[in-house]
Amino acid sequence: MRDLGVGFGYLMKGQRWVGGHGKWFGFGLLPGLVTLVLYAAALVGLGYGADDFAAWATPFADDWSSPWEGLFRGFLTALVFCFGLFLAVITFTAVTLLVGQPFYESLSEQVDRTEGGDVPESGLPLWRELWISARDSLRVLGRVVLYGVLLFALGFIPVVGQTVIPVMGFCVSGFFLAEELTAVALQRRGVELKDRLGLLRGRRLLTLGFGVPLTLAFLVPFLAVFLMPGAVAGATLMVRDLVAPDPEAEPVSPARYTLHKD
Repeated sequence: MRDLGVGFGYLMKGQRWVGGHGKWFGFGLLPGLVTLVLYAAALVGLGYGADDFAAWATPFADDWSSPWEGLFRGFLTALVFCFGLFLAVITFTAVTLLVGQPFYESLSEQVDRTEGGDVPESGLPLWRELWISARDSLRVLGRVVLYGVLLFALGFIPVVGQTVIPVMGFCVSGFFLAEELTAVALQRRGVELKDRLGLLRGRRLLTLGFGVPLTLAFLVPFLAVFLMPGAVAGATLMVRDLVAPDPEAEPVSPARYTLHKD
């Protein structure tokens, strides 16, 4: 359980880092502001259309007596919106990181530089980095959608669907949110998606301690934009402690890395 607190500590360290480097905080705000406008418009549209979707998807409830029709469709409308919000929380980071790839890459490098030691560089052209980032984000999104559909279905189970399932949903969101954020630093270190997921699963509580509080914070309107620069910085700090250069690796670029067990 100690890892939960350690993971949260990295999140706080990242916010303190950007707080002490105001220039980089402002620099990291720009991609989030652009993405926020796009997502706000999409969620407003979903809010207006969710009830129509619920009515379209449940024609069998047209003849139900009051208040059962309204209660059932109202519950379904809430589930549809929550599912959309769930996807927004997860994909917001991926889209923001994709839009702001050069910004967050520079921010992550600066964190490595100020903390001392090596400053890994991918050595890839920008278009290649964007392609890898988009490809990996789609792979992660596929996993998220599968989990989301499953949790959405389990949400209809009485009691469990209103208690345990939301908690599981936040854990899933937190894990993949942490994966997207640590990908900035790990991709520069040449760590592939499969290895990144394995690395985070190996320290699951640490990952959840970092990602779940951030997921909850991202539910507050506009807060995600202001937390993103610090989240990238905190994820970079966490990666620095999670991985270490393999002393037996040949001096190639990018270097191979091994899991730091401490």
